Amino acid sequence: MTRETDGVVIHYETAGETGSRVLLLHGWGCSITHLRPVAESLREDHRVMMIDFPAHGESSRPPEPWGVPEFAMNLKHFLEAEGFLPCAVVAHSFGCRVAAFLASEYPDLFTRIVFTGAAGIRKEPTEESRRRSAQFRRGREMARRIRKIPFLRGAADTMEEKLRQKYGSPDYNALDAQMRQTFVKVINLDLKDRYERIRQSTLLIWGDQDTETPIWMAREIEKRIPDCGLVILEGGSHFAYLEQIRRFNTIVSHFLKEA
Repeated sequence: MTRETDGVVIHYETAGETGSRVLLLHGWGCSITHLRPVAESLREDHRVMMIDFPAHGESSRPPEPWGVPEFAMNLKHFLEAEGFLPCAVVAHSFGCRVAAFLASEYPDLFTRIVFTGAAGIRKEPTEESRRRSAQFRRGREMARRIRKIPFLRGAADTMEEKLRQKYGSPDYNALDAQMRQTFVKVINLDLKDRYERIRQSTLLIWGDQDTETPIWMAREIEKRIPDCGLVILEGGSHFAYLEQIRRFNTIVSHFLKEA
């Protein structure tokens, strides 16, 4: 199914016909496909909705580069149009960024929250990361100077692309120019203070081997959300919820039933 919201065609799926509403939100570069095992577990007791975020899965792209606030407002408008509020939310990674922004801004949207591998807290720069950033900036400045010479513009483009491949993250390098602007906007927003404003009962489920959003981030979020608990999935990576899907689904189901 699809619905146009804020100039974007949103692809979504539903599961279950009775019970409370539960929204499932995927991570960056993922889609509804990653959420179906969770939806199948919840559909007997809940009305479940899954969406493809704009520029993901089968949803269309935003009309311009978006940051977290734009993704969040688009989701809010979509859920209002669908009459799917208030609801519980189960989110992974980037989906947690969007849900945290909304929960901190509009406290009545969500009933309960489950975050797994939540992104949104920026890592403190290390000496190595500062060095690499400085090297990238110097190289980019040199490429910009070369570009001013008409017959060297092609060489400047090649130089910038090599710099991006060397210093950019895999997620960044996999994107085209427009989506790279979106990606930079998304990761540059630090949600640390937003987590402190979340008032819903929140459960964090985290893989202790997560290298994308390390376990220290989970502990930081746990300290900041007033009503929050943390469950650790031993041996789990950033996708621990899929690697240990039965355990994850059991924990989520019990948490939602407590409401």
